[in-house]
Amino acid sequence: MITIKSAREIEVMRRANVVVAEVLQELKKKVAPGVATLELDELAEELTYKKKATPAFKGYQMAGRVYPRSLCASINDEIVHGIPSSRTLKEGDIIGLDYGVIYQGYYGDSAVTVGVGKVSEEAERLLRVTEEALYRGIEQLKDGERMGKLSSAIQQTAESAGFSVVRSFVGHGIGKRLHEEPPVPNYGPADSGLRLRQGMVLAIEPMVNMGGYGVKMKDDGWTAVTSDGSLSAHFEHSVAITENGPYILSRL
Repeated sequence: MITIKSAREIEVMRRANVVVAEVLQELKKKVAPGVATLELDELAEELTYKKKATPAFKGYQMAGRVYPRSLCASINDEIVHGIPSSRTLKEGDIIGLDYGVIYQGYYGDSAVTVGVGKVSEEAERLLRVTEEALYRGIEQLKDGERMGKLSSAIQQTAESAGFSVVRSFVGHGIGKRLHEEPPVPNYGPADSGLRLRQGMVLAIEPMVNMGGYGVKMKDDGWTAVTSDGSLSAHFEHSVAITENGPYILSRL
């Protein structure tokens, strides 16, 4: 069931997402060659508790598995759900930082992908296009529009640049639960999908691969990687649909 949020609920979710945005801002400053992803996880958790919120991903259950960390840290060909560890970042890597919190009973969720030191021009272009695809999708979030307008805008932005959009993972509604209805595809025809309504809050999250859109899973049961080993980027915002159009809750 799709839940429509009140103005009060959206304001609480705004505060939750500001916590997420502030944490991600600090993590981006910390990203550098030689830093272990577990250090990023520990910093995210420390900052979250200082802000009177709770990490949302740690302990999250899916298909009988329990996610063990607070941050998702996905490096290079890892698309989403990379588990922080003692693995250290190297010059030229790219890393997706996906983070969520619970604040006063509501969830916030956002993601960015950043380069480690100096990265290749093609990697920079992948990051730029994926973020652009996110904002092109967000622009379509208006009361009465079809979901497909968002999906199509994201797909066209990525594919016109020669990249591919992951289809195995999609965005989602968000509120008192991390994953609510409806699913938010990053591909599809513009005239498809449900009608958007004022008061919906959606986590929009294009995942874009430099190669094909095929996905395979690592043995840990969480980390999704590109089938062809190509780089992948991931950007995400939680966005409310208001009478004035999209309100990006997770942007500072």
